[in-house]
Amino acid sequence: MHMWTQIVGKIRLELSPWINHSWGSVLYIYSKGLTTSPIPYKDFDFQIDLNFTDHKLEIITTKGDGRHFDLEPMSVAFFYSKIMKLLQEMGIEVSIFAHPVEVEEAIPFEENNIHASYDDKAIHKFWLALVHTNQVFTKFRADFIGKSSPSHFFWGAFDLAVTRFSGRTAPKHPGGVPNCADWVMEEAYSHELSSAGFWAGTGLGEPAFYSYAYPAPDGYAQADIKPDGAYYHNELGEYILPYSVVQASDNPDSTLLDFLQTTYEAAADLGNWDRNALEKTSTYNI
Repeated sequence: MHMWTQIVGKIRLELSPWINHSWGSVLYIYSKGLTTSPIPYKDFDFQIDLNFTDHKLEIITTKGDGRHFDLEPMSVAFFYSKIMKLLQEMGIEVSIFAHPVEVEEAIPFEENNIHASYDDKAIHKFWLALVHTNQVFTKFRADFIGKSSPSHFFWGAFDLAVTRFSGRTAPKHPGGVPNCADWVMEEAYSHELSSAGFWAGTGLGEPAFYSYAYPAPDGYAQADIKPDGAYYHNELGEYILPYSVVQASDNPDSTLLDFLQTTYEAAADLGNWDRNALEKTSTYNI
């Protein structure tokens, strides 16, 4: 599934205008799965949906045309050939850089006949986790009137994320992300930020929420963070809240909001952000 989302995301990236911090390439939560949202092409738009309710990949256009195929066990290579064939049938010509990014093992899509699993029940549960997380991330975003990203899905690291910016430029990012051009990270981290997200388990072995600041101000790793169970991961350089802690909470939304708010406050206060100019009175009371 990670590689499938990369293929879909790269199609959007290739045909969409560049938006700062790679925001023009992300996917979004929708009522049945993940979507590109409308992609401009010549005199019409089209949209690609990964439907995790009916388990189909669906392509629709503003001209009323549509195609689909079932999401089921198949190799990355076969998925790639099927989606590119459908697009050609619909008169959409697109060529992408057909290599994965941000992963250690970057097998070209056309050659990847190794990864071929699809567990529909697991994918549906994962999507439901994204739906609930997206609700909380969107509520959290509403309290910030400075520059902030939407809650959106990055197919590179396979995470849902929401990011706030101080408005000041940041030191040049060192790069070094596996199979990702350094300029991508340099542009993504061009300005000071506090970012939070949800992983299915990347780098940890368990699903978790994360939060980090770039650049991390002095004392950030020692901040007083809520809730109990959240901790600073020295190797990753960010705060971690295991998904299991949120699941076990009497009020999961409030528990996650505590994590988002306290990690942001640590970044903003220690980094001397102008919080009076960037925030409005809190609107969430769960």
